[in-house]
Amino acid sequence: MSGQHQLPDLPYPYDALEPFISRQIMELHHKKHHQTYVTALNAAEQSYAKTSSPKERIALQAALKFNGGGHINHSLFWKNLAPSASEGKGNGGVLKDGPLKTAILETFGTFDQFKKEFNTVTAGIQGSGWGWLGVNPANKRLELATTANQDPLLALVPVIGVDIWEHAFYLQYLNVKADYLNAIWNVINFDEAEKRYLEAIGGSKL
Repeated sequence: MSGQHQLPDLPYPYDALEPFISRQIMELHHKKHHQTYVTALNAAEQSYAKTSSPKERIALQAALKFNGGGHINHSLFWKNLAPSASEGKGNGGVLKDGPLKTAILETFGTFDQFKKEFNTVTAGIQGSGWGWLGVNPANKRLELATTANQDPLLALVPVIGVDIWEHAFYLQYLNVKADYLNAIWNVINFDEAEKRYLEAIGGSKL
């Protein structure tokens, strides 16, 4: 049924990702930005359902894409993060031995090289968008990609996504995207990422 999308709860407190992502950013990002996408998506879907006019439905496509993508991307992003192991709070930032680590090393050579390449590709986004590590469904290999604005990742199956919109980092890192991208690896939930990776490859490397 249209109009039933809801803001998902965070799987951790708003201050759980500090000092790498501040409580203020997390509250605004979740309560304000993500909620806005959900509200606007519900409104667009309700308007779409009420009209049979092809012209009006075409006019609604931009709102459906932008707000639907915002809801999809952020719902993934919250699970993508976890309290940092380096702060003794959780498992964030730890890539354990397993299928995902093996695939990252096979593709990028080292963990540090993977992070460097991911950050370089993501920092190259002009304006707002997302940086991604995903699985190519054709060959089951890992690839890096970016999407503009709130476009969801469609060509690859997402494993890790990083929001590079200014609202994700500006209050803490100002205009220095590189500092934000370096810091966020301390709170990436690689356990969740591995789960997505295994689902994307059909669990064949379990």
